[in-house]
Amino acid sequence: MVLELYLDLLSQPCRAVYIFAKKNNIPFVVKNIEMLKGQHFSEEVNKVNVLRKVPVLKDGDYTLEESTAILLYLTRKYNTPSHWYPPDMKKRGRVDEYLAWQHCTIRPSASKILWLKVVIPLFLGQQTPPEKLQDAIDDLNGSLRKLEDKFLQDKPFIVGTEISLADLVAIVELMQPLGAGWDIFENHPKLLEWRRRVEGTVGKELFMEAHARILNTNELKNLCVAAPLQTQMKPMLLKMLK
Repeated sequence: MVLELYLDLLSQPCRAVYIFAKKNNIPFVVKNIEMLKGQHFSEEVNKVNVLRKVPVLKDGDYTLEESTAILLYLTRKYNTPSHWYPPDMKKRGRVDEYLAWQHCTIRPSASKILWLKVVIPLFLGQQTPPEKLQDAIDDLNGSLRKLEDKFLQDKPFIVGTEISLADLVAIVELMQPLGAGWDIFENHPKLLEWRRRVEGTVGKELFMEAHARILNTNELKNLCVAAPLQTQMKPMLLKMLK
């Protein structure tokens, strides 16, 4: 059976899985899930995804959730080029270290900016207080300095001279604030050069294909949110504004 990937490309983990699978010529079928329409709560999705999140991999009767687990599964099953997840234990450890670190730092900070500038006005019909947005920007800037100083340093890529899963996951996370109209690379020339290397290695066309929706400001402003999801999310979003 052909591999199935349940994806919403507004989600950064979904974009990482999509780019990786296409870049490595892994045959798969996309099952499009529109989270803002609440499709991840449907009975169809619940059959393969009890966590009700995306991405989800379905390989025959085997299902797998969580993007990092999916990426690692794909590297092993399809024997992708070793630079993605190096066999050298120390380099592999650096990939693991970054993937563990970013999940609690870069990812929530970058996502929060999009939520504050785009999602909350969409759901609640009100703008985010400027001080809340500035706090999120300050948090992300602190994480960006750590990305530069600890992980990237003066290397072309996070673990050396070749791209790895760490670079792919990092770059899709950092594209998130661009959808909110904030160019985080403007004041970080080292990260800008790194971004260009990652894009060039992945392929500019594939990179932009995966990010087309998140970079389309007009589309983001006109997204439709399912009423039940709007009701369900409202308490959490109001809490973010406190």
